[in-house]
Amino acid sequence: MTVDGGGAAGNTPAEQARGAAVVQPGVRLGDELGRPVPVNQVLVNMTSEFAEETRRLQENLQRREADQMLLAELAAGNFTGRSYERFENELAAYAMSVLRGWMHSGFIFKLTAGRGFSLNPSGHELEELFRESDAREELAIMTVALALPRFREQALVGGGWRFEGGASLATYFMGACLYVFPNEVRKRRAQRSRWRLQDNGDPGLTPPREDQINDPCVIIVGNQRVSDDLGRTDDRTRAIVALTIDGYSQEEIVELLNETSVRAIEGVLHRWRKKEQRRQPGGESDG
Repeated sequence: MTVDGGGAAGNTPAEQARGAAVVQPGVRLGDELGRPVPVNQVLVNMTSEFAEETRRLQENLQRREADQMLLAELAAGNFTGRSYERFENELAAYAMSVLRGWMHSGFIFKLTAGRGFSLNPSGHELEELFRESDAREELAIMTVALALPRFREQALVGGGWRFEGGASLATYFMGACLYVFPNEVRKRRAQRSRWRLQDNGDPGLTPPREDQINDPCVIIVGNQRVSDDLGRTDDRTRAIVALTIDGYSQEEIVELLNETSVRAIEGVLHRWRKKEQRRQPGGESDG
């Protein structure tokens, strides 16, 4: 028995509606439910408080969706080639800018402390990073340079970054930078400490300095000579000698350049010194 238009007798209006949806020709149950809401209608008639939160979440979701597409593109090229180089350069430029800003304000030390790296910066360190752009630049360059390979292997190749994690690729990389930054600060402190010990060395153990050491002509000639010497070497030797001159220990150089051992560093330096000695007038003969 049916009533008023074919509905089964005794059915409720909801049941009749479900039945009508199923049997209606050319319409499936999920069609209406799957129709998207245009972006410009999402925030309509929301209060400013809810609209601001929704807009922030929406932008974050869009960034991560774009990152997911970018990751698929980079993975197709095995995270090499021009596309990856362009991505890496853009990521490095972004991170450099962020790190310089964090160091200028001192906020970076709060961030690292929140991750278990309590650096306890001195007033002098905070003042230097606030006033000296060169100090910020040096730390930012080394931090980004060391964080990039770690990020590539762990976040990209190793699958550490995931869309579901809630972070964009850029913010994920900043986390990698905050992991590297404390070691760079410690290396800088150790380097400064060595310089102070040299400057304040025991007069009986430290050879007297001649007045000409501060002569600009002597400095320029010395720098030009070192530059000429390094210009004749291979990339590996040049990097090891330059880091040694900058005050890095051989253990630090092994870590920075992914060398096999301290003995390998010593061997490179020994061969370079011997070669340069032979180039000087009155130097050792090849025989």
